[in-house]
Amino acid sequence: MKYILFEDFAGKSVPFIFPERIAFDEMREQIPYSTVRSAGYVSLAADGFHCYGEAKELDAKAQADDAALITRHFSEG
Repeated sequence: MKYILFEDFAGKSVPFIFPERIAFDEMREQIPYSTVRSAGYVSLAADGFHCYGEAKELDAKAQADDAALITRHFSEG
């Protein structure tokens, strides 16, 4: 799967996870007013989420804390 971490207007990181058949720039067009914090690929293993790679068309790459941010998003109420 692919992901983009957007920063919302309050400064909170919000992940969007989507199928690999959708291009990064196509997904970016759907959320035009937010800032792209990072982007890449995400997988789920027994030990949690793993983020890697980059989205060249967005000039963004996976960051070390992305997996923790995505995990936290799924853990919140």
